[in-house]
Amino acid sequence: MHGRGIRRLGWFTHVPGFRVAALAVAAAVGCGPLGAEAPDTGVPQVEQVEQGLTQVTGFGSNPGNLQMFRQVPAGMPAHAPLVVVLHGCTQNAAGVEPGGWTAASNVYKFYVVYAQQPSSNNPTSCFNWFEPGDIARGAGEALSIKQMVDAMKAAYSIDPARVFVTGFSAGGFMVPAMLATYPDVFAAGAINSGGPYRCANSMTEGFSCMSPGVSKTPAAWADLVRNAYPGYTGPWPRVSIWHGTNDFTVRPSNLTESMKQWTQVHGIDQTPDTTDTVGGFPHKVYRDSAGTALVETYELTGMGHAVPVDPQYSFPGSSTACGATGAYQSDVNLCGVYHQALFFGLTEASTPPDDTTAPTVNVTAPVSGATVSGTVTVTASASDNVGVTRVDFYVDGNLVGTASTAPHAFSWDTTTVANGSHVLGARAFDAAGNSALDADTSVAVSNSGTTPTMVSFTSIAAEDGYVKANADGSAAELGTLTGLALGRGVDGKHNRSLLSFDTSSLPDTASITQAFLTLSYASGSGDPWASPAGNTLVIDVATGTFNAAATETGDWAAPATASAVAGVAKFTAGTIRSTDFSGAGTSAVNTRGRTQLRLRFAQNPAATAYLFVKDGANATLTVVYTP
Repeated sequence: MHGRGIRRLGWFTHVPGFRVAALAVAAAVGCGPLGAEAPDTGVPQVEQVEQGLTQVTGFGSNPGNLQMFRQVPAGMPAHAPLVVVLHGCTQNAAGVEPGGWTAASNVYKFYVVYAQQPSSNNPTSCFNWFEPGDIARGAGEALSIKQMVDAMKAAYSIDPARVFVTGFSAGGFMVPAMLATYPDVFAAGAINSGGPYRCANSMTEGFSCMSPGVSKTPAAWADLVRNAYPGYTGPWPRVSIWHGTNDFTVRPSNLTESMKQWTQVHGIDQTPDTTDTVGGFPHKVYRDSAGTALVETYELTGMGHAVPVDPQYSFPGSSTACGATGAYQSDVNLCGVYHQALFFGLTEASTPPDDTTAPTVNVTAPVSGATVSGTVTVTASASDNVGVTRVDFYVDGNLVGTASTAPHAFSWDTTTVANGSHVLGARAFDAAGNSALDADTSVAVSNSGTTPTMVSFTSIAAEDGYVKANADGSAAELGTLTGLALGRGVDGKHNRSLLSFDTSSLPDTASITQAFLTLSYASGSGDPWASPAGNTLVIDVATGTFNAAATETGDWAAPATASAVAGVAKFTAGTIRSTDFSGAGTSAVNTRGRTQLRLRFAQNPAATAYLFVKDGANATLTVVYTP
């Protein structure tokens, strides 16, 4: 292992809403080259295998003291591409591998290098993206990563024009450092929950860069990139930028600043040439005069500090799933790895690489203004320049049916809703993930017999809250973060959330036939529904309140009037409706005052896995009753 003179150790711990930092200074005997690129000193040596990854040593002078792991698929062709993957803080190579890049490499035949920050370098394994000595050409960690690329080129037949880099969080900030310092090595990069190059030159500045963010003019940002390799005139790497809108660790404003930096580097303006949706998420593309996509952005609505995965999605032309959920890997029904590989030009032509055209869709029956009863057929017409893969149908914003082939239709039992006005909608998807929504059809439901009444109550935000405690309920304390936490937090505590509703406007004589809760996603990390496998998010009901109206520590374990009356399926964005309350649950709804709900996971998650939901107007209890 090559020594480094003075090693500055900086690290971030990712907790939604919090940033924890520490700094230590360590002196080491001897020093590695920092000012100029050092030649390879030997042949790379295979050392060991970790979860399918092979560690490689002796890949260069390694002034950044990093570790290198490689992934080599079977049956590799000559002149194959290479992707370098950079992890976030508290992660390592083996931890980010399930995110999908290894799986994609086996399908599309490209090499992968996972660079790893050892704990001896940094106690929480962050790449030092804010240290000038680690993000300069010919120095520190940037040079170590470049030497990994050189080692792969020496050992395998790699196309030098198709070398790419992708990273998350600290790795996401390191991506633009590699693109700026080695634009002659990397053809493109993907920034996931990161930010622009040199938005920080110290740990203190790093905090400001992460939140609230640093704003500069496009010209000022571009100058920082150009000054990283004086005299270089291009071509510059293309850039794909991804960020969750509910990221409270690295604020989403960093997406805009990164876009400003790299569009200006390419000499194009900051007005998107294409604005559409992919998988329901806003997607913008910035092109040159020849129509080449040089910069693109994905705003992942409702996602927190994570990379997007879709384990139910198979890479086109294969049965290989797109990644798995885990720490900082969020299932939002969009395969980020596939779309980044598509941007890099690594995928086979299973879908047109420039297909950014959304489908068209229209609800054709019943017509808006119609009065309906009983069971009716709802139909929609949909078309696309490539082909429609499915149409989802909605009633009042709730998904009620899906049709994967034309004619697109579903049977709607109108007796499942109250008499009155309801909005029908349809969303069409194509193979590239583009989608379009039509939701302007309003119909009146009129079924004979006793007319049920549907009312919705929003939660009382001043009384809502969450309580965290040990698995046995001990050491309970009130949560202080924005939103309502559920699952196991990074502190090892188990979170339960309370929602309070004033249901006193219900008639005392009401016969409640249905009740359900609608929740809105705020952010999260990991998959608490899978820890342990088959875990369920359940709802307890208190007729009145569990203790006082306002949330208090005793609410964590207080007895309920009715327990586990409904469940909430896994969701990672938008809103979701619970299952209907059981008979015990509807009987527990209070017609004379407060009704409180407690949300909890039926089994305590075995590892850190949580989500935050919203309260107030974003949490509604819907009750259907007959007088």
